[in-house]
Amino acid sequence: MLSCRVLGHRYGFHAEGHVMIWECERGCGARGAKEYSSAEDAHRYAAAFDRRDTEDMGKRAPLLQLFPLRLWRWARDREQRRAQD
Repeated sequence: MLSCRVLGHRYGFHAEGHVMIWECERGCGARGAKEYSSAEDAHRYAAAFDRRDTEDMGKRAPLLQLFPLRLWRWARDREQRRAQD
């Protein structure tokens, strides 16, 4: 897929028994697997890798490069606080 070539794959992770499996969510067919010694390890790693940090986006951003994102987060959080009052 063109989007995977331009933006890179968007992998989704899940575990089946003691095997962690990942595959591109865009449907391009890229996938892989890794076997762990226990099912708990496979599930733990799959959950850790499948985590999306969209809620934290802009909190740890470099100051100058993502300054507009910091401003947007500040304005959004301010509006949410006003709506709660």
